[in-house]
Amino acid sequence: MICLDATVVNVAVPDIQASLGASLSEAVWVNSAYALCYAVPLILAGRLGDRYGPKRIFLTGLAGFTVASLACALAPSPEALIAARALQGLTAALIAPQTMSMIVHMFPAERRGKALGVWGAVGGAAMAAGPVIGGLLITWTGWRGIFLVNIPVGILGWIAAARLLPDWRPAKEHRLDLWGIALSGLGLTALVFGVQSGEAYDWGTVAGPVAIPLILVFGFLCLAVFVWWQHHNTREPLLPLRLFHNRNFSAASVAGGAMGAAMGGLFLPLMIYLQSDLGYSPLAAGAATVPMFALSSLCARLAGKWSDTTSPRALAALGFALLIVGTATLAWLLHPGISLWVLMPSLLVAGSGVGLVSAPLAGIATRTLEPSLVGAASGVFNTTRQLGGALGSAATGVLLQAHVGDTPTTATQAALDFPVAMLLIGLACCAVVRPVPKTHTV
Repeated sequence: MICLDATVVNVAVPDIQASLGASLSEAVWVNSAYALCYAVPLILAGRLGDRYGPKRIFLTGLAGFTVASLACALAPSPEALIAARALQGLTAALIAPQTMSMIVHMFPAERRGKALGVWGAVGGAAMAAGPVIGGLLITWTGWRGIFLVNIPVGILGWIAAARLLPDWRPAKEHRLDLWGIALSGLGLTALVFGVQSGEAYDWGTVAGPVAIPLILVFGFLCLAVFVWWQHHNTREPLLPLRLFHNRNFSAASVAGGAMGAAMGGLFLPLMIYLQSDLGYSPLAAGAATVPMFALSSLCARLAGKWSDTTSPRALAALGFALLIVGTATLAWLLHPGISLWVLMPSLLVAGSGVGLVSAPLAGIATRTLEPSLVGAASGVFNTTRQLGGALGSAATGVLLQAHVGDTPTTATQAALDFPVAMLLIGLACCAVVRPVPKTHTV
């Protein structure tokens, strides 16, 4: 549901504008509000799972997400829809870290890969299905149907989770680091907002003396003070910095952020090309990526299974290598008028690479962590992926904006040139995932 709602709204933008009389900026914020409110509280949500137990926070988040979906479906105005989407993002953030935490608690390290493979496969399938399901629901029911469908799924999911999930609870009560919550919340909000909205404001003034560069600087300063406070907090910090003494976790988190940046940056130029040059509708352009995501989902499940019996770092490195090969081939093949069928093998290679990375990275990140740190680790791991995706999308926007003129031709040419830049991200990923012993912790 979380992954589906991150992509399903893209195809509903014209319908939302027509139905609610929303401006383009308001329609864009329907997505941005969800992404912003999802990314910011992930670290806190992971820590709440450590304090109250992941099942309790998961059920709370799922109930809130279902109610927020109903609020989205009934929204009478653009402002109400944006507010409901923000609530959706906040409750989604409560859910996401708990899923990873519960897998870690329920499965021993030698059996965890297969479970994480299924976990990654479901997310990949949901992202693949988002544009297609959104298009079908809009055709049959209008844009409100893309939110109404969450309600029966949420109710059934809540009942199943309440009955079937084990209620693991911490052995001792954890304290909440209020200063850490405030500093990380302010810093991440400013950083994610600045990165997401910079292009919309032409990286200039937002209101009065407040400008995007000032917001970004404020965000970095807050995060710097946050790190300082976490180092000096002798009680129970929101983010225990000893997490990063574990080389497995540190390498996997950096690699996860790089993968998020690669994925966030790859699809914008691809969508421009499919629609501006090949003349695809938004729905058809989204459907054209389904085979890529479907193969990614299959490979994620297989990689999870294989990582229990082989080296997860080797699988992750192979996945990054396939992403490089697929992106390089795209950069070589793309030219105006080329058929999608010629590009499909390259997209499938890149998609298989993405699938091979997901589960092994999650396994590497959690393999040698002590149980009391699993919630915080899940929050950090998910946060780095979300920030990576936001930074990748923003970097793509900046690079395209620097080269795109006012005509579709220049937009298409910039999209053709952009995949070369993505190779640098892929190479950085391979450099991060270096050999790490399964049981090694610094």
